[in-house]
Formats: sequence, structure tokens, C-alpha cells
Amino acid sequence: MNVDTQKVLKTLNPRKVWIPVLLGIGIVVAMMLFDDNLTADKLLLISHAGGGSLLLALLIILCRDIGYIYRIRIVTGKQLSWMSSVYVILLWEFASAVTPSVVGGTAVAIFILWKEGIKLGQALAYAMLTAILDNMFFVVAAPIAILLSGGQAFPRLEAANLQFGGSLEVLFYISYGLITLYTLVMSLALFSKPRAFKWLLIKATSIGFLRRWRHGAVNRGNEIIMASRQFRGRGWEFWAKIALATLFVWIARYFTLNAVISAFADLTLSEHLLVFGRQIVMWITMLISPTPGSSGFAEGLFPQFFGAFLLDYTLVANILWRMVTYYPYLILGALVLPRWLQRVFLQKNP
Repeated sequence: MNVDTQKVLKTLNPRKVWIPVLLGIGIVVAMMLFDDNLTADKLLLISHAGGGSLLLALLIILCRDIGYIYRIRIVTGKQLSWMSSVYVILLWEFASAVTPSVVGGTAVAIFILWKEGIKLGQALAYAMLTAILDNMFFVVAAPIAILLSGGQAFPRLEAANLQFGGSLEVLFYISYGLITLYTLVMSLALFSKPRAFKWLLIKATSIGFLRRWRHGAVNRGNEIIMASRQFRGRGWEFWAKIALATLFVWIARYFTLNAVISAFADLTLSEHLLVFGRQIVMWITMLISPTPGSSGFAEGLFPQFFGAFLLDYTLVANILWRMVTYYPYLILGALVLPRWLQRVFLQKNP
């Protein structure tokens, strides 16, 4: 397996933070300009936010990141130190924030793990495993959320926006289908039939117009076989730990918004569960966004899914939600990246 260092470093470019920032700000400004009911007084509603709920949101984010750090350390068999695990997670989140959601930061994660001293084949296996675990959460949680919501997981829109509402459902089911297919194929390839997966890749690239990718298909097949060897003989304790860690980090990720909304509105238990379920649906829809970190796309979807709970507070809650869950990783990544590059290129020789 080869790693295109220049391509990865081009992705891990602190200057790229401006692209998603400007997209997000642009959407928010547009929403403000086209909202005839928006006044200066309404912009000051942020001062009415419950401070305790916002502190809770920040605490949940911290706990979620600790969960990610713990999981990557367990997945790598504790080959990473705690400090290395912190670097990996912060830069992985940064890579996800500056690349389109449909692309993700997995390729960058492989490079980061490799530069932290993990063998390349192992780095591939670990990155693939975490991606599969995360996708499995979506695949299992989404139907549960839809069933338990009593048909309310998709927002009920005004008559003028019914067409857009239908588009939301279409986007969701397309994204969910793609995630399910990817998870099924990659799970079989990594855990059960790696050689069969390689054979399928080779057969597929035997077709005339696909032959140009045959060499790459052979390489990808060899990488899958190499990666699958990393998890043979792992006991139930290993799988239980990483499964529970995955469940914890995603529940924490979603409950962050519950805390933000609670700063402006009193939610009942059933409403909390509905907000949680709608986040799963919205997140899956966002996964096919072409923008970096779903910037702009996320801000645009937020009022459709949660405006009914927030009413006049929707815009300020939208801004706060992205301020605590997205933009900090752009800033932290841009600050941490130069130090990490100096650390791994000048002080290490993987």
C-alpha cells in the first residue's frame, strides 16, 4: 500500500478552514436576509439561553472526544500512547471538517496513524474498522428512530415546503441505502471473505472500460486481505469495548444538540427522544453533502428538523450548535497541525 503524502498534506491544510467557515456564515446570513420576521431584538435572544444547558453541551462534547480517544487506543491494541491518540482524533476530526461528508477523513486517518508509528497495513485495518463501526450505528439506529418516532422523524413542513420535505426523505433513503450497502460489503470483505472481495474487484475491472483501474483493484484487494489479518483471534472483550465506545460517542454526539435546544426550550422526555431521532435522520441525509463538513448544508437543514421546537430561537440555536460542535475542530486542527507535523516529520521516522 502506498500513501500519497503530498495529497494528504494538501487536505490537512490550515488554510482550508476558511472554505467551510465562509459556507456556513453565508447560509446563516442568507437565512437572516430572507427572514422577514427577523429583528435586532431577536438576535439578542441568545442572551436568554440557559447557561447550564450550554455548559452541559460542552461537557458532553468533551466526554464524546474522550470516548473517541479511548476507542482508537483500544482498536490499535494500545500501540498509541494517550497523547498520540489525542493527536489522531483531533486531526481526524479536522480532516472530516475540511473534506466533503461523502468523502470523509478515512484516507487522512490512515496517514495520521501511520505517521504515529502504526504499520501501514494495520493503519488501514484500524481506519476501516472504525468506519464500519460508525456506519453500523447508523444502519441500526435509523430504523429504530423512525419506528419509535411514530412517523415524526421526518419534519412536517408547511404546504409551501412539502416538495422540499419529500426531497428530504428521498435524500435520506438514498444515503441510508448507500451506507447500508457499503457497510455490508466492507464488513464481509474485512471480517469474512477478503479473498472473495479481491476476486470480485478483479472480475469487475476485467470489463473493457474498467480495465484502466485493474491495477488499483488488485492493490485494494491485497490491502483488504492484509487488513483482515489484524483482527483474527481477537476476543469478545475487544469487540465489546469498541462496540460500547462507538455507541457512547454517537449518543453523546447527538445529545449535544438536545442540550443546546434545552438552553432555549423546555423539552419533555418524548420530545428529547424525537430530537435525538431526528438528528440521526438529518445526519444520514448530511452524509451525501458535497460541501466540507456539510457546511452550509447542515445549517440549511437545521430549521426544517428543529424549528418546531425552537420557534423564535431557531436561528441563534442553529448558530450555537455549529459553534460548539463544528467550528472548534477547525480551529483546534489548524492550531495542532503545525506542531504535529513538526513532531512526526522531524522527531519520528516511521
